[in-house]
Amino acid sequence: MSSPPTRRLRFDLAYDGTDFAGWARQPDLRTVQGVLEETLSTLAREPVALTVAGRTDAGVHADAQVAHLDVPASGTALLVDGVVPDGLVRRLARMLPPDVRVHAVTGAPAGFDARFSAIRRHYAYRVCTAPSGPEPLRARDTLRWYRPLDVAAMSAAARGMLGEHDFAAFCRPREGATTIRELQRLTWLAVPGERDVVEARLSADAFCHSMVRSVVGALLAVGEGRRDVDWPAALLERRERASEVHVVAAHGLRLTGVDYPDDDGLAARAATTRAVRTLGG
Repeated sequence: MSSPPTRRLRFDLAYDGTDFAGWARQPDLRTVQGVLEETLSTLAREPVALTVAGRTDAGVHADAQVAHLDVPASGTALLVDGVVPDGLVRRLARMLPPDVRVHAVTGAPAGFDARFSAIRRHYAYRVCTAPSGPEPLRARDTLRWYRPLDVAAMSAAARGMLGEHDFAAFCRPREGATTIRELQRLTWLAVPGERDVVEARLSADAFCHSMVRSVVGALLAVGEGRRDVDWPAALLERRERASEVHVVAAHGLRLTGVDYPDDDGLAARAATTRAVRTLGG
């Protein structure tokens, strides 16, 4: 018997990761995926399974996460006569806890996959060096750093890491997973209007596990003068995790965006992403 036809929905959402054990569903732990799927299952009156663009770790936040979900085309509370109900976002706002917000639910175009169709992810990491620490309203998303930082030195070190490399030195290994990534943007800037706060902005075609927090940790070591400017780039020659790289705390990190190709390129991008990747391939 063939499966009934389904329709794919795209969810654009945000969350404060402080009180979550990460995105991915885990037994007996509060996770973003678990909370969302429980709520959506209640609406759909059947179990649902979300696929996400980037599986964030415990404590990591998201301003602009993307996920997808397949629902019966015949209709549920999530899809009525082939259309997402106008009041769905408002209904989800009433049902979800305040640290998760769904901003939009839309019918996904053919070939869309929240994870594999993405061409780029964007992250930001906030650091405060003020003696008094971060402002109270930003304490949950800003790392307190007790030593002055040379932002010019960190920026110079960052430039040496751009491009396609094997980031094995900066990633927690996962069996069968590649650590080759193209780092397309890595900048450090003072945050306008905030006292002694700097922010790293990183963009790549994908990030491996703990990569952003490890890269930031290496650059902070340069910023406080413990390492030379060329040290982070030199680590890219290694093919295993560098134990001397400090992985900074999760709460300073947030996912700020996910980019996708035009609709006619979604399926091709997903196929390319699924392929085994090699340097220069």
